Order: sequence, then C-alpha cells, then structure tokens
Amino acid sequence: MERHTLSVWSPQLKNRRAVDVYLPASYAPGRRRYPVVYLHDGQNLSDPATAFAGKTWQLEAALERLAREGLDAIAVGIHNAGDARLAEYSPFLDARHGGGAGDRYLRFVIETIKPRIDRRYRTDRARDATAIAGSSMGGLISLYGFFAAPRVFGRLAALSPSLWFGGRRVLDFVEAAGRPEGRIYLDAGTAEGADTLRDARRLARLLRRKGYHSKDALRYVEVERHRHTETDWARRLPGALEFLLRT
Repeated sequence: MERHTLSVWSPQLKNRRAVDVYLPASYAPGRRRYPVVYLHDGQNLSDPATAFAGKTWQLEAALERLAREGLDAIAVGIHNAGDARLAEYSPFLDARHGGGAGDRYLRFVIETIKPRIDRRYRTDRARDATAIAGSSMGGLISLYGFFAAPRVFGRLAALSPSLWFGGRRVLDFVEAAGRPEGRIYLDAGTAEGADTLRDARRLARLLRRKGYHSKDALRYVEVERHRHTETDWARRLPGALEFLLRT
C-alpha cells in the first residue's frame, strides 16, 4: 500500500490541512478505476504520531485485509482543523457548543478535495462508488453529507455518530430529506452511554421507515462493551468498509 500526503487549501473555510491518500497495492499497473472512501479525522487513521492519544484506526491493515478479499479501494483521510473541528463537523448550531460550519466543510470536500482526487488518481467517479465515513462528530457530518449531497455520495458509514449535537436536529433533517439509493452502515457501542445508544436506535428505526430495510441497504450494529474510542472504532472499521465496498 502506498500513501501520499497532500496539502490542501480550503477557499470555503479559509484554512489549510493535510489530506492523506491511500492507494491499494494493485493501483500501479493498469488502467483500473477504484471506488473512493472519504474519511474525516484523517490524522487518526494510521499514524500514532498524529492520532488522538496515539491510538489509530489501523486503516492500512483494514484496507489490506479487504484487498485480499478482492475489495480494493482508494481511501482519502481528511485531517481535521484542530480547534475548528467541532464547527466544521456540525451542520447545525448547538446552544452550548456553537458550531454550524458543516455546510461549508461539506462544500470543501465536494468542490475542492474530490475534484483534486479525481484529477490526480484513477477514481471511479460514480456516486455508488463514492463513500463518506467518520466517527463521533465525523459520523455526524458523514450522515448529513449523505442526505445533503445525494448526487455525490452513494455510501455512508457513521460510527458512533454524535446525533445529540444541535439538539438532535440531524434526525429531523434525515426524516425530512429524500431517500437516496445507497448503503448505510451505522453502529454504536453498548458502553458509550444510554443516550448515545438510544439515539443510534432511533436513527436506525427512522432509516428503516424511510425504506432502508434490506440487508444490502442498511447495516446497524451494536457492539457489546465498546466505548467511544479510537481503539474500538478500529475494531469496527473492517466490517464497516466491507459493507461499503461489497458489490
């Protein structure tokens, strides 16, 4: 596996950040085009030196495992902007925490990062081959992005999404939104707290009511004793990616 690191300026957010691009071992030869998974909190994905508390998602190991099963993909890890992370990952204002720059962040991903990745690498540009994924606040903006930009993203993974942020307005947004075709992976750990688990179950019920009830449209997972940590997200990542990438 090969990793490239780009430095990308955001005209939407007026800041700069690193973007890591993970290419499968099969990438170099040939003209094959690959599905792409866009992941938030990119510094937590594979490098202990930059990851929160030194714990990573072990992304490279997960991608290599899936490649052995014939599920090759390009992964794009978008680093968060530090103190601006909460604002950028929140589509709605929160009475206590502020935020609300999620639409501008989503435009950054769609209008700046994705075109650059598509120009530079052999990507499959179809929406069904384009996934958005993240955990916690990154899960919140991923969920929002799937329903706010259905022409761009056809697959979604929201690990322990922070549905509480902004008074749970994202649930109302999802309920009022259309029903884009695609795949949705949603999970929560049973040790994350009663509110987190209740919110995740509420979202799963809402998605089923919207029509995401087949095994190929929605995978909802509750994992015993898992907490809101990078270590536990790393354990769940291979299953999430497998669901997104399987045809």
